[in-house]
Amino acid sequence: MKITLYALLLSVVLFGCGGNSEKTFKARAFAASDDFNVFPKSKTDILTIVKTDSGKLATDDRFSIKSKDTAIIIDDAPNAEVKKFKVASFINTQRTAVLVQSDNGKDKMNSFYIIYLNGGKTDVVSLDKPSKGAEDKKYTKGLEELTRSNWLVNNDFFITTINSRVYPIKRQKEDERIQGKFFMYSSDKTTLVFLTANSLYQVNTATGETFNLPLPAALTNQPETLVGNIQRDYTWVKNSNGTSFLKKNADDDRIVDISEFKR
Repeated sequence: MKITLYALLLSVVLFGCGGNSEKTFKARAFAASDDFNVFPKSKTDILTIVKTDSGKLATDDRFSIKSKDTAIIIDDAPNAEVKKFKVASFINTQRTAVLVQSDNGKDKMNSFYIIYLNGGKTDVVSLDKPSKGAEDKKYTKGLEELTRSNWLVNNDFFITTINSRVYPIKRQKEDERIQGKFFMYSSDKTTLVFLTANSLYQVNTATGETFNLPLPAALTNQPETLVGNIQRDYTWVKNSNGTSFLKKNADDDRIVDISEFKR
């Protein structure tokens, strides 16, 4: 009888210790010095993306992020705590840093975070910047994969997954995200060009330099020919710092190599 009771007690203890757990982490603001290219100290010091819900479409899937057996909850008050994510993608091959988007019912306007392990410790960084833009809903696209290794987050952050770098994108107006859509970038992929209502707003992610190129209404009113006209009449020109910006050709008869243009 004693042996039976001891075995039952032991099984209860083991069951209680073996279950999954949750832990809440306070999100902090992104800092330019943040380095997400972290290598794990051991094979177990990695993050895991776990699909928790499946839908008819891939966009309906929901995920949780785990460090070992512990599910990570994000506290970003006054926003509600986040347990599930609608977007979850690693930004490094070591699987120590993952980009996530909360699932709080705001669709593309939901906040983005980077969860990463640094020295075995979990840290959460917010990529959410407040904006008062009149057309934020129109130009807030969430995660845009420009290429397999170059991502754009809400016109505010540029992520390169090759080296796990996150670059803040300088806004035209500090209190609103860029009111335009991504148009193209330079051949070295450091200058991003956004098509706004009447100009091409350009920002270099490496240096923070900007250049706003006004466009004539004759161009912007003909979107079906806009790209071709830009390729024909505009050229990438390096300034004294070696930063490339798109500028109007001084000579309209100049022959332009369209391979200069990357979209």
